Amino acid sequence: MQTSLTHTQLLIDGRWTDSASGRRIDVVNPATGAVVGTVAYAGEHDLSQLVEAATRGFRVWRDTTAFERAVVMRKASAILRERADVIARLMTLEQGKPLAEARAEVINAADTIEWFADEGRRTYGRVVAPRNLSVQQSVLKEPVGPVAAFTPWNFPINQAVRKISAALATGCSIIVKAPEETPASPSELLRAFVDAGVPAGVIGLVYGDPAKISSYLIRHPAIRKVTFTGSTPVGKQLAALAGQHMKRVTMELGGHAPVIVCEDADIANAIRSTAAAKFRNAGQVCIAPTRFLVHSSIQGEFTRAFVEHAMDISVGDGLTAGTQMGPLANGRRLSAMTQVTKDALARGAKLELGGSRIGAEGNFYAPTVLSNVPLDAEVFNNEPFGPVAAIRGFDTLDEAIAESNRLPYGLASFAYTRSILNAHRLSNELEVGMLWINQPALAVPEMPFGGVKDSGYGSEGGPEAMEAYLVSKSVSIMSL
Repeated sequence: MQTSLTHTQLLIDGRWTDSASGRRIDVVNPATGAVVGTVAYAGEHDLSQLVEAATRGFRVWRDTTAFERAVVMRKASAILRERADVIARLMTLEQGKPLAEARAEVINAADTIEWFADEGRRTYGRVVAPRNLSVQQSVLKEPVGPVAAFTPWNFPINQAVRKISAALATGCSIIVKAPEETPASPSELLRAFVDAGVPAGVIGLVYGDPAKISSYLIRHPAIRKVTFTGSTPVGKQLAALAGQHMKRVTMELGGHAPVIVCEDADIANAIRSTAAAKFRNAGQVCIAPTRFLVHSSIQGEFTRAFVEHAMDISVGDGLTAGTQMGPLANGRRLSAMTQVTKDALARGAKLELGGSRIGAEGNFYAPTVLSNVPLDAEVFNNEPFGPVAAIRGFDTLDEAIAESNRLPYGLASFAYTRSILNAHRLSNELEVGMLWINQPALAVPEMPFGGVKDSGYGSEGGPEAMEAYLVSKSVSIMSL
């Protein structure tokens, strides 16, 4: 296995290899700005080989029983657990998140593999009562075919493992286009599957030009399903391209999660849950709480407590003991945080904490809290995707619900209340794919994971995730 960020290769037909051209690009540690490795950069010849291998691999894997597939997947999970410490270090070097967060991501990925392995054994069809007793009617569940998956840099393993596990559990082959910024950790995820005995061609790994790779794979007639996690603008482009070629699509896109803190909320619990979630992975989380809507009667108390919590966050290199928040992924994210903070202040918001870069080396930005943020501020309309919390008050629950639903996004949401009536209303009226009440986000594999509106469609969790990888075939047989 890869124990340091030296060079990450492609995975084609069960072989680890460089691209045909030999081209490589650098991988940079966001905490130091230093080049810590390289990654192979694929061209069209490599993509052609990947698709051919995935086509062959699919024929083998679809004819492997669900029981046998589960055995291999569980072995991959065990391998991942054994290598968790080494893989976590690779992830922190290339992505920046604290080592504890990276290790948790690896362990959670192992849990995800195990759950999907077992769920694949429960992918049943059904027998349908006929209208003619000479007829037997049934519905068969069959794998859709080779899958093209596109995964982001913020959770290099977490986002890939959901797609890989659902595909393998249902009998599909899959090509993963992983992020060039963070190539080593997803590479080790796929290596666990290879070492567990997944047949050649069933899984493939590619890096390179995202636009060229997506265009090639989505258009290719052998690819039957597309799954993407990333920004809404890119997701819309890929969904449109997939639609032109009648490909199945699962889209997990951007969010802008509202947090509704009602006047009867347990403020201490709300602070513990939301502050930790807000600054996890330096706020670079699609389900991170971003728009804090706090009842006016407790807004001041909540803001003070939130600031106190944020002040105690230790920011630094993710490999340093005690670090609670690492750097942003790249310089573009630093510029974005500066812009959204500056815009909010110009429109009348108050800076309670942070608001600036930390140091001159690495992409560190201070945990930032803005209060009395106006609705026209950029941070209240576009996902900041960084360690900036924006707080404003509300007077009625109707007002808070209306603001939560105002934007075209509908991925995650949070609420804090002791009232069962409030909880019932929020459950029914918030236009989101996921809602956590009185608790932090817990994205477990057995629950659906996905959004509505511009946050995408389809699920990457729960039994619902399996359906997008399966074809329901109607079979009717008459006895003669």
